[in-house]
Amino acid sequence: MGIDYVSLFAFAFVTTFTPGPNTISSASMGLNYGYKRAFNYLLGIGTGFFLVMLSCAFLSSLIKTYLPKFVTVLSIVGSLYILYLAFHTLKSTYTFEKTQQKPLGYAKGIFLQILNPKVIILGLTVYSTFLMDMSHTFLNLFISAFGLTVMSFTAISTWAQFGSLIGESMKKEKTRKITNIILALLLTFTAIKMLLL
Repeated sequence: MGIDYVSLFAFAFVTTFTPGPNTISSASMGLNYGYKRAFNYLLGIGTGFFLVMLSCAFLSSLIKTYLPKFVTVLSIVGSLYILYLAFHTLKSTYTFEKTQQKPLGYAKGIFLQILNPKVIILGLTVYSTFLMDMSHTFLNLFISAFGLTVMSFTAISTWAQFGSLIGESMKKEKTRKITNIILALLLTFTAIKMLLL
């Protein structure tokens, strides 16, 4: 069985672009300080995300080798978490508050990733399901972690650059509902596809 790149891309895109600690905090930073002043924080998120993805890649490789039956458990847990995200995406309000505090820095961006369950579950899910059949050499794990990090950095940069625009447009109930429904459906589709892998 080969890698289903369409499902992998859909999963990675939706989970990195949907509201969560990374996107919301990035939008808030963009709204309050502008992209340039938020960049160190975004770079910290990117660095932390990469380190978590690499850790998840190695952990999933060990699980696949020594506990292959646990891969099924990870698929189920990952799917349930994605359905949980879909449910909460439907209710997202996208509120960003203006603040006068000092911008968050590089270290806080890294630290957020270590505590971010969405990122950890994304990593474990990607490597134990979508990329399970990939040869788990260091180069493959490094390249895939880097690719996922680029997608994540694109997501947080988008949210930071358009923080105020997103904040304003998401105040409109109709826009918010349509956006939330589309994102929730994409997440649900991804959860179902994961269970079928």
